[in-house]
Amino acid sequence: MAARFEWRTSLCAADFPAAAYEALRLSVADHTPFNNLGWLRAAELTLAQGECLHILLGWEADELRLCLPLITGRERFAGVPFRVLHHLGYPLADRLALLSLLDGAAMRQALRLIRQRLPHALLQLNELSEPAGEESALTPWMAASSTGERRLSCRVPVHLISEADHQEVSGDPRYKLRRARKRIAACGAEVRRITPDALSMPPLLKVIREVEAVSWKGDEGVGIFASKRSRQWIENAFTALAAQGLVRVVTLELDGRCISYRLGLLEQDRLYDYNLAFLPQYADLGSGRVLLEEWIRWGLDEHWRWIDASRVSLENSSHQLHERMTGQLEHWRWSFYSWRPSGLLLGLGLRLWHHLKPTVQQWRARRAATPAAAPTPVVITTEGDHAAPSHSQR
Repeated sequence: MAARFEWRTSLCAADFPAAAYEALRLSVADHTPFNNLGWLRAAELTLAQGECLHILLGWEADELRLCLPLITGRERFAGVPFRVLHHLGYPLADRLALLSLLDGAAMRQALRLIRQRLPHALLQLNELSEPAGEESALTPWMAASSTGERRLSCRVPVHLISEADHQEVSGDPRYKLRRARKRIAACGAEVRRITPDALSMPPLLKVIREVEAVSWKGDEGVGIFASKRSRQWIENAFTALAAQGLVRVVTLELDGRCISYRLGLLEQDRLYDYNLAFLPQYADLGSGRVLLEEWIRWGLDEHWRWIDASRVSLENSSHQLHERMTGQLEHWRWSFYSWRPSGLLLGLGLRLWHHLKPTVQQWRARRAATPAAAPTPVVITTEGDHAAPSHSQR
């Protein structure tokens, strides 16, 4: 059956086919909360200046078979601005499924329509998950691009909840968990589970925003509330998802005050561990590990199947779920360079970099291995020195 395409400019419009979208979303096995209309509509409401939303819908008869919401903008490469397209939700969406059930011929037609309506140098889709053993619907786009790249973004640790989780974890994690529990018990703090709704979500977000603001994430401006735009986005998105019963929070509270939290999204019996923070004066408690254990216990009580790190760094991730993981999921970044002069130029630059990268890496390694003249050492001893936290999770 031939596909029929149409363009829309808003997910929030009254005539947007929300029911058809939800049917498509549920038909794609690896959909995530970041494909939820509540999340995407919140993203639309906080588009930055210069960004525009264009939504490509693909129909077969009365069934929606493709929904691809794209934002247009300009990004600089080597100081030169280029027109770039991203999936709506970038960069706060941690894992997306491509909502497409079209065949290869229809997908090639979709790419032609995108290039006609939205001339660009680069179309980049980040944090895409893919069903194991299945060819991606994006594969036909590779051959239709001047340069195409499929690159691993990260390997996310996941934990399959099982009967074994009723027993205490073994090895070094058991020692760390016991020590953290003793410290928490000694100070009188208590763990709390929260399933917020649309009314309780805004005040709860205010509480955890205040914790993030004074944490190292707030100091370095890397938290989910770091900017006015991201703060509005998170507040709208989590309130919408809480109204659907998809939000879970575990907190550590002392004298009624939140001193640490983990914020997650639950769908298809899979908990996405999205964000955490703690007050710096309680850093030695080890609350993050205790709250992660609470996710697992909560999952046992309510029959969840998976606990996922929502996203981690590709290298040197310090997410505590690595200690408990039973597997990993891969996120991929697809990049499609157009046949326009700007796309050809960017694609050439990418291929040139791949050619030179091994030489540059070898040069950096030799430089790092060359001993430099060491100055006279000065030893300064301070109390309470500790390693800076990794930025491997939100």
